[in-house]
Amino acid sequence: MVGLHRIAAACAVIGSMALPPGAAWAQNDAIKLVVGAPPGGTTDTVARSIAQHMSKDLKRTVLVENKPGAGGNIAADYVAKSNPDGRTLLVTFTSFSINATLYRNLPFDPVRDFTPISMLANVPSVLVTRKDFPAKSMEEFVSLVKASPGKYTMALGAIGSSLHLAGERMKMMAGLDILNVPYKGTSPAVNDVLGGQVDMMFASSLNALPHIKSGALKALGVSSPESLAQFPGVPPIGDTIKGFESNAWFALFGPANLPADTLATLNAAARKAVDTPDFRQLLEREAASAVSSTPQELDAFVREDIERYAEIVKFTGATVD
Repeated sequence: MVGLHRIAAACAVIGSMALPPGAAWAQNDAIKLVVGAPPGGTTDTVARSIAQHMSKDLKRTVLVENKPGAGGNIAADYVAKSNPDGRTLLVTFTSFSINATLYRNLPFDPVRDFTPISMLANVPSVLVTRKDFPAKSMEEFVSLVKASPGKYTMALGAIGSSLHLAGERMKMMAGLDILNVPYKGTSPAVNDVLGGQVDMMFASSLNALPHIKSGALKALGVSSPESLAQFPGVPPIGDTIKGFESNAWFALFGPANLPADTLATLNAAARKAVDTPDFRQLLEREAASAVSSTPQELDAFVREDIERYAEIVKFTGATVD
């Protein structure tokens, strides 16, 4: 019996050595997608859909864990300090790039401490105004605001968010003086534009669409380089302010030093999830786009995005300790 146990053990060792790279990893514990936002938001929705599809493809449990706070930094720091075994991943958003220069003392390096896996989605924003705002087009808007510096107000759902910096980019590129009005969240910001207490805001296409359809808000321009089918008759802001473009993005990262075979497996599963018809339809219904990438493409994008936002953060003078 002892001899048989030794033979069996030896065969198990030899068999494991013969497994293709990543096969042993694929049978380990559940994968956890950590999200730096509360349940119910866009990032959470994206993560849960991706988790469902990756679970089917990898034939293992993929869970979502919400760790909101500090503009996504709490979740990012948690993943940065996790073991690089492919079981703890980060689904993050545009603030990942913004925070690199907005925060004075980040506990992690957004480039050095992560392994880019794949892009997941792009979400454009919409410049909306109260329904009785006097301008009816982007051309009228620019002329009106320039004629009265500091008169008009812009609601901010969160300082340092992609929507905040979309507004700052517009002001910087067009030479506009608009007073920012910060809020603790998108909902109260939208409510005050709906109520006419604030003149305008940049809103995610996800949040703006129902109010634009009902006529409660006026849409002047979209932040994407092309018009969007979901907003008929609303032109790109870049048609008036040349070169303007601003999109929120969502992507999947792991801790630094993920093994190459693990990275390849995760990238393939993420890209397959992004390409599923229901994930694409989930986003397209809300004027968003499902977008995947190679790890190398995502790495290059994030490096460039950090530089793009550094210029705008410097323009605003905003910093967070």
